[in-house]
Amino acid sequence: MAPVLSGYMNAPLRTPIKFDIQGLVQAVTHNHSIDSFSPTLTPLQWELLGSYMQPFAVAQGQVLIEQHAQDRTLYLIETGGLTVHYEDDKGRVRLAIVGPGSAVGEGAFFTRLPRNATVQAASPSKIWCLTPIRFSELSNRHPTVALELAMALGSLVSRRLVNKPKRVAVT
Repeated sequence: MAPVLSGYMNAPLRTPIKFDIQGLVQAVTHNHSIDSFSPTLTPLQWELLGSYMQPFAVAQGQVLIEQHAQDRTLYLIETGGLTVHYEDDKGRVRLAIVGPGSAVGEGAFFTRLPRNATVQAASPSKIWCLTPIRFSELSNRHPTVALELAMALGSLVSRRLVNKPKRVAVT
């Protein structure tokens, strides 16, 4: 089942988009920032993981995650960029930018708590989503791949939490 997004899923873009898990693999491989999502997966394991995820296009300005929403879907970014922002109890807006080879949504994915920030496309983007139900199926059928995914996401959360500007990106 696809996640519910604000706006239109697979929003029409000016040029056709081709999805292939290799694009996501390349984005992950080339992201050497503190914000990288970096699982250690073989090409076959990447293909397997890709079969559990749904790729889609996000148009510039489209909201992917809304603050306080109950959704637990995880999103991996192949191309483009996302902005993450929230308003705290004093009315201040915090902002992080998340690019290709990274992830958003990992906070609620693990905690089952409401989303703590809004995520919006800063540019047209290719995104891969993994719902909790599909992750559960992956865990049951391919526990090694699911464990590596969980460990890589845990590493990303840990790095974001020690980097104050990136804390807001834990959504």
